[in-house]
Amino acid sequence: MARTFYEDVSDALASFLPPGLRGYGSTISGRNLKIWFGDDPHEHYEVQALGRSKLEIGFHAEYPTEARNESVIEVLRARQKTWRRALGADAETGRFLGRKDWRRLSEVWEGPGLDTDEAAVEAAERLARYITTLEKIRGAT
Repeated sequence: MARTFYEDVSDALASFLPPGLRGYGSTISGRNLKIWFGDDPHEHYEVQALGRSKLEIGFHAEYPTEARNESVIEVLRARQKTWRRALGADAETGRFLGRKDWRRLSEVWEGPGLDTDEAAVEAAERLARYITTLEKIRGAT
């Protein structure tokens, strides 16, 4: 996917977030969009391509140590009933797709047309759902 896809996701994202969640850090590349709150980007929300026909949307813990990443995800697993209602059955916790020491709570979309303008808006809306749902939990810890 082209960098412009992730720029489109970023542009649309703020319109789906409440005002209190619009002050975030971000990076955009030709492979992904990362969004984080506070000064430490090790815990962040992400939209990223996984090959040519897959798109991952969700939350990542990417600290250097597996134990730290696992402890971050464990807090979210403990509140699964809360986030499951908002995020649905497609959201999964587990190892990062590609790095065994990182952790994620995310979903993967598959199929053609994931690089369209419409898909960018849909991805922004879905990422906003992850952010609004999980920040309530993460802010309470």
